[in-house]
Order: sequence, then C-alpha cells, then structure tokens
Amino acid sequence: MHYDVVIVGGSYAGMAAALQLVRARRSVLVIDAGERRNRFASHSHGFLGQDGVPAGEIAANARRQLEAYPTLTWLEARVEAVTGQVDEFTVRTPDGGSHQGRRMLLATGVTDHLPAVAGLAERWGKTVFHCPYCHGYEIGQGHIGIVGASPMSIHQAELLTDWGDVTLLVNGAVHLSQDARFALGRRGVAIEEATIDRIEGNADVVMADGRRLSFTGLFTATRTSPSSSLAEAMGCALEETPMGIQVRTDPESKTSVTGVFACGDVARAPHSVSLAVGNGAMAGAQVHRSLLWPEALAPVRPQKEISQ
Repeated sequence: MHYDVVIVGGSYAGMAAALQLVRARRSVLVIDAGERRNRFASHSHGFLGQDGVPAGEIAANARRQLEAYPTLTWLEARVEAVTGQVDEFTVRTPDGGSHQGRRMLLATGVTDHLPAVAGLAERWGKTVFHCPYCHGYEIGQGHIGIVGASPMSIHQAELLTDWGDVTLLVNGAVHLSQDARFALGRRGVAIEEATIDRIEGNADVVMADGRRLSFTGLFTATRTSPSSSLAEAMGCALEETPMGIQVRTDPESKTSVTGVFACGDVARAPHSVSLAVGNGAMAGAQVHRSLLWPEALAPVRPQKEISQ
C-alpha cells in the first residue's frame, strides 16, 4: 500500500500527529519500536486531563483511540532505512518489509545521556528526574539534590528552588563563576564541591570523602541526542541546543529534506508530554496541508549544520 504519510515513532508526538491525519481521512502508517522516553517513570504529571495517570496507560489509551480509525495502520518494528524522495519514499524494516509513503514524519524521540555516577541510572524516572514541571511537585518541598552534568545544571538548580531546598552537587562537571555563585546564593542554593562516589537507597548520595547526603529526590540535566540515526542518514540537518542535538525544523515542522517533517522531543526543546502532544498535533496538520498544497513544500534552510 502507498500511504499518504509514514510516521516513524508512535509515542505521544507521533500519535498526536497521526490523529490529525486520520481525522482528515488520510492513510497513515505508524511504525513504532515501543520505547517511549518516559517508560522509566511510573506516572505522568503536568499533562492537562491526564495528571498523575500512569505513562503507559496514557499511551495505550491513545493508541486504542487511533486504531478506531480505518485509515490507520500500526506496525511494531524498527525502521532500518528510508530511501526515495517526496511522494515516493520507501521505508524498510529489518524483516525485509517495504512500505511506501508520500510524506515522512519523524517522531523518533531522544535518548537521555546520564552522568556516569554509580547508582544513578537504576533510579532514573523513580527518584532521579530531569523536569521539575513533571516531577517537582511530588518532592513535597523536601531536600533536592542536583547532580552536576553541564552548565544547564546551574539553571536547573536555580529553577528548582520553587520546589524545595536545593543543593548543587558540582561533582567536577560544572564550572561556577563568581556570577553563578552569587546567583545560586541569592536563590538559597547550597553548593557541594566534593566528588560523588555513588547513589544508594532512595536518593542517598555517598560522597568520595565518605559523607552520606540524603535527599528526597535528585535531578540532573541530561544531554539528549536523537534516538535513531535515521534523520541524519536521510540528510536532515541537525542543530546543537543547550540540551543536546536535535533535528532542525522550521515553524511548519519541515526539515531540510523536502517531504520530511519532524516533531516532538527530536525536533524541539524543552521536553514534556504536553509539549510533545501539542507539537505533534501541529506537525500533523502541517503535513496534511503539504498534501493539499505541495507547492509550499520548500524545506527549511539550515543556518548552521553540525556533524557528528
């Protein structure tokens, strides 16, 4: 079957885009590998109408609603490669499958690269987080530790003071200028210069000098990169942001490759379920418009490309 749109990635942004397209009675193929970014978290917060609902339940319910539309096809698989051009894209999967589409929408999400601290990855999404709007309220104004990772950790430490008492654990990863120290002090942020040895228990940080600092929860500023190399392989321009690498798009979600769009965390920052859904819905509408008015398909012109 030759689909109007092939969407790679069936998490929140991809499904939101698909919903706009199937409601326009367009044929849509969603190819999803089943690896939502927030799969490590038990509940989703800050999403209007779904606050506190298990993340997997939100995704499963959204998929059930999508599959009620007859023009939606869902394929659980990874995408191995995409070839062709606008109106004639071919998507290949590892099982030898081949699927054709007029437009491509990349909603592949991002991968979080965590600081190399023993015990941190095991607590990711449970007592270690990155977004205060998603998880800060549940700290209950307790003691929050910021595991230093990048210059973004300074901003994160200042921001989180509305959610509790904050200590920035520099851990050799953050350079603190005098201005930064002043700004942190003005917000009441404590600064811990010693190196972290490991994280134990709920959110206990054991320092290299043997001290144990207990926190209600920990936050860290992860660095992100596209979860799939597909966009780069297709020739889509990438760009560097304070949070990491993402696919460059214009206000209509177009990439630098004609007929290829991108949405969700892989194409915008900051990141949350609410923002991914909103961006996906807009991207779906823009892809639909491109099918009606293909003359407006001129792709985004990157100002500065990056190489990886």
